[in-house]
Amino acid sequence: MSTRVLVVDDEPDFRATYERLLRRQGYHVALAASCAEGIAAVVRERPHVVISDLRLPDGDGLAVVRAARELPDPPSVIVVTGQPSDRVRRAALEAGATTFFAKPFAAAGLLAAIAESLGGPARC
Repeated sequence: MSTRVLVVDDEPDFRATYERLLRRQGYHVALAASCAEGIAAVVRERPHVVISDLRLPDGDGLAVVRAARELPDPPSVIVVTGQPSDRVRRAALEAGATTFFAKPFAAAGLLAAIAESLGGPARC
């Protein structure tokens, strides 16, 4: 069974970029464009890793983080945002995020964070 990664981001270009990058690394990728879609996908897909933007059109990405962390076997959650601050970073980590990235960021860093969260070496 391949590793399942859920990407929650309202920007179509970001979703497409994540999808291409992650599929090339052999991950099974599910996509969601909103907070509601993300929460539903967390429950439906049971991902190993969730990558969620914080600013979503219908709510706060922290709701996705909390939903993921409530699962019986919670996934690692990587939060990304285009508007970083210490307060936002703290809130994401307190909600259960395992890693925090400010956009833009290097693809290699994201892949390394995913691999680390899964307990293995980076697949770069």
